[in-house]
Amino acid sequence: MTQRGRATRPTGPSGRPRRSDGPRGADRGGAPRGDLAARRTRLREVIEPVVTAAGYDLEDLSVSRAGRRHVVRVIVDADGGINLDAVADVSRAVSAALDAAEEAGGDIVAGEYQLEVSSPGVDRPLTLPRHWRRNVGRLVKVTVRGEAGDRQLTGRVTAADDDRVELESDAGPVTHAYAELGPGRVQVEFSRLDDEDLGDDTDIDDDEDLEDEER
Repeated sequence: MTQRGRATRPTGPSGRPRRSDGPRGADRGGAPRGDLAARRTRLREVIEPVVTAAGYDLEDLSVSRAGRRHVVRVIVDADGGINLDAVADVSRAVSAALDAAEEAGGDIVAGEYQLEVSSPGVDRPLTLPRHWRRNVGRLVKVTVRGEAGDRQLTGRVTAADDDRVELESDAGPVTHAYAELGPGRVQVEFSRLDDEDLGDDTDIDDDEDLEDEER
């Protein structure tokens, strides 16, 4: 059974005064929106090579405010899923890379921030070929685009490659190119929950100050 989870750790500079002033159009911490976009770009430049080197894909990266600190959320995945130990390993590697980048070139995220690393949950949309490939065997609902209009299709993913996906629907097997499909959504099948983990985020704690956090 593939376990999925989230590692959280406090990191970044501590004891820094919170910025409460700044130009119009700034976020609550005083950083202009354009600056936040630049910080996300810089974060990706630092984080993505670390995730790739570990053998995983960086599925998403976001920065948000949580009280006095920022929260940097990193979503990673791989063929066959990613277990809790791997999530913790990636979290430590990413944290070390961010610390090194800040020591070399200054703050990447202004003030204190918390790093969260997790694998995708069941509610993550299927938008890339690898997403479909990693969900072979699961029931998926997706919008099929056509000249006569869009229609909803629910079927079990039986195969997926770089160009198309095959599904077993109530009407029989169907094949669609990804260009014909909107984002797919995995459907939770309660009768299958005892047999597999559908991506629920589970907090973990390791020996290097990872904090539990309620979702």
